[in-house]
Amino acid sequence: MKPTRIVDHRGDRTWSENAVRQIDADGRRSADTHLHKVALPAWSRWTDDAGRDVGVDLYLKDESTHPTGSLKHRLARSLFLYALCNGWVREGTTVIEASSGSTAVSEAYFAKLIGVPFIAVMASSTSPAKTALIEREGGRCHFVERAGDVYAEALRLEAELGGHFIDQFTMAERATDWRGNNNIAESIFAQLADEDNPIPTWIVVGAGTGGTSATLGRYLRYRRHPTWLAVVDPENSVFLPAYDTADGTLRSDVGSRIEGIGRPRVEPSFVSQVIDRMIGVPDEASIATARRFSDRLGRRVGGSTGTNLWGALQLVGEMVAARQAGSVVSLLCDSGDRYETTYFDDGWIDAQGFDLTEAAAVLDEFFESGRWTAAIS
Repeated sequence: MKPTRIVDHRGDRTWSENAVRQIDADGRRSADTHLHKVALPAWSRWTDDAGRDVGVDLYLKDESTHPTGSLKHRLARSLFLYALCNGWVREGTTVIEASSGSTAVSEAYFAKLIGVPFIAVMASSTSPAKTALIEREGGRCHFVERAGDVYAEALRLEAELGGHFIDQFTMAERATDWRGNNNIAESIFAQLADEDNPIPTWIVVGAGTGGTSATLGRYLRYRRHPTWLAVVDPENSVFLPAYDTADGTLRSDVGSRIEGIGRPRVEPSFVSQVIDRMIGVPDEASIATARRFSDRLGRRVGGSTGTNLWGALQLVGEMVAARQAGSVVSLLCDSGDRYETTYFDDGWIDAQGFDLTEAAAVLDEFFESGRWTAAIS
């Protein structure tokens, strides 16, 4: 009889277990993000047929308060835990990402936390302000000439260094447990529990990887909540056209000007089947809303938050017009202070050829009367 063949890959899991412990400990040290109730004018309230005071409430989940300052902190934590528990990241493994934005900043933070090298692959045109945020967290920036080459270069570095390409655009929808475990959906519903309308009528988010919308949409179905999910999409993104046509092969030669959302291709993490409505938002509207709300809130919010709010306000207007009481929840994705030289710089606005006048007038009319006057196609 031939001898039994055994291939044993057991090893010391002490380092990986300690890395998971450190990430969990970091999460416990971090308080949950605030859910702010946005003050709406008197037109948002009315008396129903039963004589009750009812209306529409608007909430913003403030993700800018994470240690790395954005919604992407949640994603980066999930991506690192997923990679560690799959055995893809071990002691000394170089973690690689194709990103110059908030995800790379947050991933650099977690790489430093567990003591592994981190490389962010990005276009050489990336601003020094962005690279400085990544380097401040201990990451290294690796540049390519063409933005479209970042994925191939990340894979090349993975092979060359024996590292791990963490790949947010593929892994985002599967790395987060959509059933709960303190994901963003579970947090929102817990924080709404004592409000007048604890089960929101709409939740409104943008899509970059698609991971947040996938988590929310799956959670709503799993918990059987009668809540609709709306995804807002900026100009030059193919998510909305792909949703409309069911064509996942669509591509765009021009990238989104609203950082953090919108993609020139349909990313693997974008799960269109869990989305109830998509709303296209002009870039001028995103920026005008970011500016107007920054004034109303007394603090700057970013362009993606402006996109979210443009869609959320449209839905609030629909509900008020129909006398449908309820609540709308959206996300404050990051601080507008990161965009001082872009969305809040009049010179940059002029250089882009933007005219914010029309969008600002729509917002002013809305807050004055509750009527949403922007054209809807």
